[in-house]
Amino acid sequence: MRKPLIVRLSAGILFLVGAWAAYTQTPQAGKLALEKVKDDLYVISNDGGNVAAYLTDEGVIVVDDKFDADVAEILSKIKSVTDKPVKYVLNTHQHGDHTGGNQKLLPIAEIIIHENARANMVAGKMPGVPRVTYSDQTGVYLGGKEVLAKHFGRGHTNGDAAIYFPALKTVHTGDLFVTGAPFIDYSAGASAKEWTSTIDGILKWDFDTVIPGHGPVSKRADLIKFRDNFAKMRDRVSGILRDGKGKDDVSRTLIAEFGWAPSGMGMRSLDGLIAELKQ
Repeated sequence: MRKPLIVRLSAGILFLVGAWAAYTQTPQAGKLALEKVKDDLYVISNDGGNVAAYLTDEGVIVVDDKFDADVAEILSKIKSVTDKPVKYVLNTHQHGDHTGGNQKLLPIAEIIIHENARANMVAGKMPGVPRVTYSDQTGVYLGGKEVLAKHFGRGHTNGDAAIYFPALKTVHTGDLFVTGAPFIDYSAGASAKEWTSTIDGILKWDFDTVIPGHGPVSKRADLIKFRDNFAKMRDRVSGILRDGKGKDDVSRTLIAEFGWAPSGMGMRSLDGLIAELKQ
């Protein structure tokens, strides 16, 4: 006898929580790299999500902070280009490869996160829960410079924020845009149906440069290409399901047509993706 959909979906969500926690709690090998993006904006990459560091005369505004084990090296990289302290950290979402450094940075900086992402951290009993949240948009103004954080809707999670550096026409997307297959974290309220409209909101900003959650610094056209490819993937899977085909057919299509790795994080979204697109 087949299990009810809600039971099967709940089991899938629990699997995703465990799989993502295992991935994000284990720092990957490799030294961090520091790259200048524009003027006073840098990206620190390798080992977890991309960190942005925006230098001002009064301190540094940071976006995401990788794993706990990376904090010392992140601060060392920042100190190599400025003698000013980190004053603010903006988290793009709650995953541990983007917030793992929070617990060490909370004593020295104010950390800001979307209210849904904070709730996800609390529910997951994650360390380093920020003290400050917002529901739609917030801004940080330091040393005459402006950084905006805005929640455009669901996508990778239900608490994703895009970070905008208006003077530099640059955006940090968090994991709403990555190199490789997207991970649709249904355990954290993600949505494949809404992901593209969330990116459409980001595209209303005036920018030419994009720092993805994972992968090299990119251009606006790369974000548009990712958005269009996501829509194509979603429509393709919806068509397979309308034809009465199942998980194996969806999996083969994602691997063959969209380059998803058979054992990658993206494939761990499969049960949730099918359930959402069947609705």
